[in-house]
Amino acid sequence: MDRNRHPLFMPLILVGGLIFGFGLAYSHMARPEVVLDFLQFEDFGLLFVMFGAAIVSGIAFAVMPRVRDRAPLTGDEYGRRLKSFDRNVLIGGGIFGVGWGLSGICPGAAYASLGIGNIAILWAIAGMFAGAYLQGVWRSRSVSAESAPTSAD
Repeated sequence: MDRNRHPLFMPLILVGGLIFGFGLAYSHMARPEVVLDFLQFEDFGLLFVMFGAAIVSGIAFAVMPRVRDRAPLTGDEYGRRLKSFDRNVLIGGGIFGVGWGLSGICPGAAYASLGIGNIAILWAIAGMFAGAYLQGVWRSRSVSAESAPTSAD
């Protein structure tokens, strides 16, 4: 465990996850049929849920750096982490979108869906773990291939 972190860091992460999961269940985002209706442009209720979350997050990101210079629980400085928009982002986003469309659930909501008794969602969760494993294998092979010495013939 990082020594710079506040002792309440992990318990607050757990509480935050529970609140997030409750919110997903309460807003019906943990029900695949509701999500699929949204993706098929038949029900726009989830759009309001997402806009509400984006507004709260946007306010927090705008206000917190002005109130404090460091994150309260980690001690990290606030700042932007820029990542490149490359082939991996496009492929990963495409796979994520296809999985979301087929299962009707995104990874965070899948666990909340288990919490409301949707046992069939275990297939989607198994697919997420299999995909993460395969991505790790593919990534480690591509990194090792890049760092392998080349022979000078």
